Amino acid sequence: MDTYHLEIAGLTRELPILPLPDGRRIASFVMLGDVELVERCADALLKIAPEHDIMMNSEAKGIALIHAMAARSGAKRYVIARKSKKAYMRDPFCVDVQSITTAESQKLYLDENDIPLLRGQRVLIVDDVISTGSSVQAMESLVQQAGGIVAGKIAALAEGDAKNRADIRFLATIPIIEEDEPAPDEKEAIRKGREEIACGEYMRHEDINWE
Repeated sequence: MDTYHLEIAGLTRELPILPLPDGRRIASFVMLGDVELVERCADALLKIAPEHDIMMNSEAKGIALIHAMAARSGAKRYVIARKSKKAYMRDPFCVDVQSITTAESQKLYLDENDIPLLRGQRVLIVDDVISTGSSVQAMESLVQQAGGIVAGKIAALAEGDAKNRADIRFLATIPIIEEDEPAPDEKEAIRKGREEIACGEYMRHEDINWE
C-alpha cells in the first residue's frame, strides 16, 4: 500500500494513501487509539493556541485530541458538536457541513445545554485535520449562533491548500494527491530511477576511451 511519511510533534507516522470519490487521494490521518500521538499533539497545540475560555470540536476523530488539550490546560469543560440529533436534544442549533471524506452533506448539532457554555466566551475551535474548512466553518456558525466569540482555529494537520490559510494554526501538513499525480513513494521511486539512469549513462561514457 502507498504511504505518506508524516513528521509531527517529534513523532513519525506512515499514513496509508486512500482514494476519494472524486478520484483524488489523501493520506489518511487517524488519531483515535494512538495515545502517544494524541498527547504529543495536544502539548504542541497548546503552545501555539491563542488565549481562549473554552474549546470546541465536532465528533468524532478529534475528540481524543480536545480532551487531552483540555486536561492539560486545566479546563473543566469543552463542547462537542454532534453529527446527528440525539434523543436528549430538545432544541439544538443545526448547520450543514460537507466533508472532503464524505460524499453526502452532513449536519452538525449543538445541544441546547451547551449554548450557555459558549455565550460570551472566547471559543477555540479544535480539529484533527483542516482541509476544505467546511467543518470549521460550520463550528464557527454554531459558536456565533450561541453568542460566542471565535478566538481561533487550530488543528494537528492542514491538508492540501489549507496550509496557505492565514486564519488557522497547525503543526504539520499533508497533501491532497490529484487523480493523475503519483503518490509520494511513487515520486521517490521515479526520482531514484532517474538518478540510476543518469548514473548509468555517466559510467557508460566514462568507460569510453577518448584518446
